[in-house]
Amino acid sequence: MTSPERTERLVLPGVLTAAQARSTVEGILAGQREDGALPWFRGHHLDPWDHVEAAMALDAAGEHERAAAAYDWLAAHQLPDGSWYAAYADGDAARPTDRTRETNFCAYPAVGVWHHYLSTGDDAFVDRMWPMVVAAVEFVLRLQQPGGQIGWKRDADGTATAEALLTGSSSVYQALRCALALAERREEPQPDWELAAGWLGHAVRRHPERFLDKSRYSMDWYYPVLGGALRGAAAKERLEEGWDRFVVPGLGVRCVVPNPWVTGGESAELALALWATGESDHALDILRWMQHLRAEDGMYWTGYVFDDEAVWPEERTAWTAAAVLLAVAALGGDDATVQVFRGDELPTGLEPDCC
Repeated sequence: MTSPERTERLVLPGVLTAAQARSTVEGILAGQREDGALPWFRGHHLDPWDHVEAAMALDAAGEHERAAAAYDWLAAHQLPDGSWYAAYADGDAARPTDRTRETNFCAYPAVGVWHHYLSTGDDAFVDRMWPMVVAAVEFVLRLQQPGGQIGWKRDADGTATAEALLTGSSSVYQALRCALALAERREEPQPDWELAAGWLGHAVRRHPERFLDKSRYSMDWYYPVLGGALRGAAAKERLEEGWDRFVVPGLGVRCVVPNPWVTGGESAELALALWATGESDHALDILRWMQHLRAEDGMYWTGYVFDDEAVWPEERTAWTAAAVLLAVAALGGDDATVQVFRGDELPTGLEPDCC
C-alpha cells in the first residue's frame, strides 16, 4: 500500500485529499504487470506514450521503484530500429496488436526518463536508459520533414508517413528538449538534435499549414502550449481563443467539437497547460470540474456524454488517472513535474533563420 507521506505532495483542496491520492496511485499500481508494463487497464492494450505518462505519475507519487520498472520494460522491448509498436495486448510484448510505429509514442520515453532522473537523482538510471533514448530519438528524427514537422508514423510494412500531426509534433518537441537535457547531463552534445528541435519548435509556432487539419480536436488547441513550443502572450492568446469552443463549464473539456463529450485526460492536460502559462486559478477550476469523472475505486472514467448524462466509454484508464496526478503535482510544486512541464530550464534547440 502507498504510504501517506508519498502522496502528501498530491493534495489539492477541492481536487484530491491525501487518502484520495493514495487510492488513485494504488489503482495505477494494481494495473501494472509484474514486468513493469502499464496497460490502459488489465485486459486492455498498452501504448508506449500512455505507459510513460502512468510511470511519470508513479514518480510524482514517490513510487520510484515501480516507475523504474516501467522504463526497464521499454528498454527490454525496444525494437531494433529504436521504436516500439503502437499497441501491445495487456502489455504483453509478445502480443503486439498494432504494428504501426508512431513517432510521438517513440519520443515520449525521453520525457519520462528525464522526469525520473529529476525525481530521484539516479545517474545510474540515466546511464542505463541513455542508449534507449538515443535510439528512439534517432528513429523519430528520421521522419522529420524539411519544414521541421515530424511525420506521424511508420506503417507495419515500414512505409513512412510524411503527414504531420500538430499534437504529435508538439509532444515530440517536449521530448527532444528532455533528450537534450539528458545529453547535457551526460556531457554528450547532440548538435543534430538541437537543430531538429529548433526547426520543430518553429514549425509548431509559425507554420500551421505544415500539419494536418485536426482543429476540431481540443488536443490540437492546447498541445502547442502543453509541449512548450508556445509560452508567454502567444500561449495565453491561443488558450483564450479556443476556450469557448472546447471548455464546458462545470464539466471539463470536450475531446472534439461539436460532440457533447468531455474527457478526463484532455481536461487534466489543459489544466497543465493553463498552469504552465501562469493561469493556476483556471487550471484549478478545470480539475475541480472534472472530479465528476472520479470513480469509487479512485480511478477516473475516460469521459462523459453530457447530453445523455452517461459515462462513456465504461473504462477507467491508468493514463487518465495519471494525467490528473501530474496536473495536481505541478500545481502543488513537485519540482520534477514543474521542470518537465514548465520547461524554463530545458534546452530549446537552435532557432532557424526563417520567416
